[in-house]
Amino acid sequence: MTIHIEDLKFQCIIGILDFERKKKQDVIINITIEYDNTNGFINYADIVQILKKNMIKNEFLLIEDALENLNLKLVKEYNAIKNISLKITKPSILPDCKVSVSNNYKT
Repeated sequence: MTIHIEDLKFQCIIGILDFERKKKQDVIINITIEYDNTNGFINYADIVQILKKNMIKNEFLLIEDALENLNLKLVKEYNAIKNISLKITKPSILPDCKVSVSNNYKT
């Protein structure tokens, strides 16, 4: 089975620039999770809450660190996960584009 969560948008502290450490900014998360459903299903609403909670709580300096943290958290929580494709976007950090970092993880 595959879960797709697209364009999950919320605000959090993320970034290394001074103004990014003071004021929350929009982030957008897109994630695809492939999992083995022989022992049940993974609730996508729970995944959304894990993503938001961890991003807001940890106030990451780098998107890359956020990606790694989220992957480890999800794999630890759900041993049925086989692959995760995760992308975090900061849509407002630059005036003329959206900036994203992504990675694919296999367990």
